[in-house]
Amino acid sequence: MKLVTIASLLLMMFWSCAEKREESYVIGFSQCTGDDEWRKAMLDGMQRELAFHSNAQLIYRDAHASSSLQVKQIDELLQSGIDLLVVSPNEADPVTPIVEKAYKQGTPVVVVDRRTSSPYFTAYVGGDNYQVGKTVGDYAASLLGGKGEIIEITGLPRSSPASDRHRGFTDALAGRPGMRRVATLNGQWEKEIAKAELKKVLRNHPNLDLIFAQNEVMAMGAREICNQLLPDRKIRVIGVDGLPGQFGDIQMVFDGHITATALYPTGGEEAIRVAMNILRKQPFQKENLLQTAIIDSSNVRMIKMQTDKMIAQQNDIERQQVRIDEQLEIYRTQRGLLFVMTGLFIISIILGSVALYSLKENKKINRELNSKNQEIMIQRNRIQDIAEKAQEATESKFRFFTNISHEFRTPLTLILGPIEELLRQKNESPAARKNLGLVQKNAQRLLWLVNQLMDFRKIESGKIRLQVSANDMVAFIRELMLPFDHMAKKRRIDFRLMTTIPELDVWFDRDMMDKVLFNLLSNAFKFTADWGHIYIHISRRDDAVVIKVEDNGVGMSDADMAGAFEMFYQGKNSSKGTGLGLPLSREFVELHQGTIEAESKKSEGAAFIVTLPLGNEHFKPEDLADFTRQQHTEPVSRISAPAEPETEPIATNADMPTVVIIEDNEELLAFVAGIMQPIYQVITATDGKSGLDQCFDSVPDLIICDVMLPVMDGLQVTGTLKSDMRTSHIPVILLTAKNAPEQQIEGMQAKADMYITKPFSPQFLVESTKSLLANRILLKAAQLGKAVGDAEAGISRLDKKFLNDLRAAILARLADPDLTVESLGKELGLSRVQLFRKTKALLGGGTNDLILNLRLDKACTLLQNPDLTIAEIADQTGFTSQSYFSTVFKARFGVSPKDWRTVRS
Repeated sequence: MKLVTIASLLLMMFWSCAEKREESYVIGFSQCTGDDEWRKAMLDGMQRELAFHSNAQLIYRDAHASSSLQVKQIDELLQSGIDLLVVSPNEADPVTPIVEKAYKQGTPVVVVDRRTSSPYFTAYVGGDNYQVGKTVGDYAASLLGGKGEIIEITGLPRSSPASDRHRGFTDALAGRPGMRRVATLNGQWEKEIAKAELKKVLRNHPNLDLIFAQNEVMAMGAREICNQLLPDRKIRVIGVDGLPGQFGDIQMVFDGHITATALYPTGGEEAIRVAMNILRKQPFQKENLLQTAIIDSSNVRMIKMQTDKMIAQQNDIERQQVRIDEQLEIYRTQRGLLFVMTGLFIISIILGSVALYSLKENKKINRELNSKNQEIMIQRNRIQDIAEKAQEATESKFRFFTNISHEFRTPLTLILGPIEELLRQKNESPAARKNLGLVQKNAQRLLWLVNQLMDFRKIESGKIRLQVSANDMVAFIRELMLPFDHMAKKRRIDFRLMTTIPELDVWFDRDMMDKVLFNLLSNAFKFTADWGHIYIHISRRDDAVVIKVEDNGVGMSDADMAGAFEMFYQGKNSSKGTGLGLPLSREFVELHQGTIEAESKKSEGAAFIVTLPLGNEHFKPEDLADFTRQQHTEPVSRISAPAEPETEPIATNADMPTVVIIEDNEELLAFVAGIMQPIYQVITATDGKSGLDQCFDSVPDLIICDVMLPVMDGLQVTGTLKSDMRTSHIPVILLTAKNAPEQQIEGMQAKADMYITKPFSPQFLVESTKSLLANRILLKAAQLGKAVGDAEAGISRLDKKFLNDLRAAILARLADPDLTVESLGKELGLSRVQLFRKTKALLGGGTNDLILNLRLDKACTLLQNPDLTIAEIADQTGFTSQSYFSTVFKARFGVSPKDWRTVRS
């Protein structure tokens, strides 16, 4: 108890030593404008003076030369409860009523620089503007010997400084008949306005001797106009303000830009001193007039040295003040810490006595806990061993399913390929075609299940990756509904899209969202009876798109709702299926940072709601897919119907291109060779090494190679072919059951020309070989300097017409910076994707590349005209800025447009 009493006494002593806080004040400062250096110097002076008054806070408002805004800001300051108002009026009359209001309601008002139109204010701080004007007039008369022509440039006509300085200057010249003021210009305190006004009249006064500008910026503007229009005349220029520093008019006088300046102190420090005397109820003067003086070449050096020294000293003072503030903050922190430590010391004494009392009991309890902990640790280690074994078993199971899923793809190819060929021949009976269609449908179903299992494995291993791009969600869903239209009509199901949104760009992975929505629609048709309805709703909510798939089918029970998104869960109404569809859908949606929810009641239908955020800020940079890659990547979840083959004349054996096929599965090798032999000479090999030797021996026109091969795999074969000068030009098509994006990237990094996943369409393989060989012929023709029409497999007449129409459409709008691929597509009757693919196929580059090339070609033509500027040429060729035009031009030609014009001239 004695220790507690001592600690309490120490705590009371520390609290009694706490310093007594001074009363704090809030000063509101309304500045007419803070843009010029003189106004900035006034604010700096106030802040320097406030550094000596730690209990005062300054609230600053800049009216930007607007009297109405200044009145509004003063009213807001008064409503915020300030203790004193400092006002530097923009114009006297508009500000007078609000100043009178503040004064009459008991708020002290200090008017700075410019007066108001009434005596209702507490104090005034500023220079004697009449005396400033009179002093300048006397100095000008002395400088010119009592004879000369003068132009005066005034500030705002309704501001008191402008009128007072003008009146003083006029009175000074009144008694000197030899001094003639030939013009009075309204510069409105602005440099550019003063320059414009002076430029209008300067040539009309060839005998002008002196210009009096009522502030330093107008004086500098006057000097620039004199140097520009009358460089040989030494016209004297006198300004007002006398600001120190690098950009002040003292420096202007020192550098010889202006002849002299009249010192007009800002009064910032004096205003704060008067304000603090008012707030502390100390004596003060209502009229605080600041003295003026002329600064010219006779005294400017001395004054500049003094002001520079003052600025340096002020900077030292400010640094010292910052250091003092830091030390005070450290002191306050340490004092607070001492109080806290003292309190903690007292608490620790009290808690210590309790701890001593319970220590003995705790030791006994700890012994019992240690014994139980040992038992728990033994049990935990056993559970951990069991979990690791279970994980190993699960991994083995998943590896088995993944490997067998890959193995399924080759026999699926041998099922789907021949069926597609048989269906395409159209010579079977209707019954046979119906049976073949049934086989094809179920093979595709098997492929769908295999892909689901592989997607599940990718999610479990964390290797699945997003490839998102901007897509029209409404158009995407309309396209997704097409395969279900026939089933809906057959079963009399009301199947429709319900939305008021014509189009909506959403960032998503087309393949993943295809699987999500296809699965939801499949489930809806599966559990909806004939004559029912299935509706898809699309709406926008805040910054997200909401997609709702609703049906009036059998619905789900509460138990089914709870387990709907669990892996391998089978509801009572779902006796068939893998139990992977909804869990995979949830994983895909969550990868998009979205949500998927289910709403249902037994026998009342079900609704699944997918919500995806708009924009792409929530994706990582590596999640964003390249546009061209995204447009050329088709979903692997379904197989499209075979297209009608193009008929072409049968070539002789000697004229047929040579194709090498490397495949270790003999049945698939025979099938691929069979569909290629009518139009190509076919050479086969069953392993990578022998296939490579065949390629070197025969130097074929094209190579079809499986990826998984004995002796040497397909990637090694492709890398060897592409790195050898004899075979580096030969197109290579890789066939594989591996369809993961990283595996496809690995194939393309080996410089393969095409990557086709199993099972594949035989017709697609045939058309791919034709396309690669045709493009190779076009490339050879271009390298030999031949016209496209002279090539053996040249561009068709229809494609030539398309290219001519495309170029004409671009050239007609070449100067339009808003020219886009979408607008060109609408004009030519094609979608953006169709236009891109057609241009890419015919020209080897995208539509944007063609637009850019035509613009640069036009720019080269215009650059030959010396009367056009670079900016005009950039505008006429549709570039948004000259800098962007120069950057693109230099990237294309290696030189800037200016240098290109110089070399060609």
